Amino acid sequence: MKYKVFASLVVILLSFTAHAKVFRNAYIAFEMPESWKCNLEQTEWVCRSEQSKESKEAIIILTAKEVGPTDTFPLYESHLNTPIAINVKGVTQESKIVYKAKTVQINDQNWIDSLHLGSEVPNYFTRYLATIKDKIAILVTFSAHKQFYTKYSQDFFKAVMSLRVIATKNITARPDLGPIRPGSETLGAPIGSAMPADMYQQEDGQGKGGNKALLLGGAVILAALGILIFLRAKRKKRKK
Repeated sequence: MKYKVFASLVVILLSFTAHAKVFRNAYIAFEMPESWKCNLEQTEWVCRSEQSKESKEAIIILTAKEVGPTDTFPLYESHLNTPIAINVKGVTQESKIVYKAKTVQINDQNWIDSLHLGSEVPNYFTRYLATIKDKIAILVTFSAHKQFYTKYSQDFFKAVMSLRVIATKNITARPDLGPIRPGSETLGAPIGSAMPADMYQQEDGQGKGGNKALLLGGAVILAALGILIFLRAKRKKRKK
């Protein structure tokens, strides 16, 4: 019975509610829903649904920079294992760490992976994936309002599992392939300006019971993902 439940969760996680398309820029490629589009906004790529309503619910942001003194895996892990403070109408609030930073391997590339609630804007879950390859550091954030987190969990899972770093070794010498920010800056930037302000007021839109049910569903999915990644890693060790 337990195996059937787990198998059903895996099928749900691996299924796609919509056909996927591949986004590719100078340094990364991944799959996203057919209805999504990515636009370059200064130095960040902002990806969201082209449907006006759904565009307010979830967002993916990509940014890259030259490797600088603050770009190491231990420093990324330490930063993401500390609650992140944001200013909300003059009041400082700290994020809730849903799961601590850990190293995961995606398509032969190591990433630091962590999930926070309220780290960028209130009531939004944000999953952080940060990596370093050669002379470039990359950060990908997946954010969704907590009322809609389970709605986008399959799309986010598919996108994460398809992440591929495609940057060439000479990318920093080719500004036309950018934008790549300088190494003196900090990796990543607040995404609050990219999120719609009217979503901040919908914290209780579905009622307390609805929020609890959605959060429970998200916890079940995260647990299933952890088991799936563990089993894959175990199978790889056996093959070796």
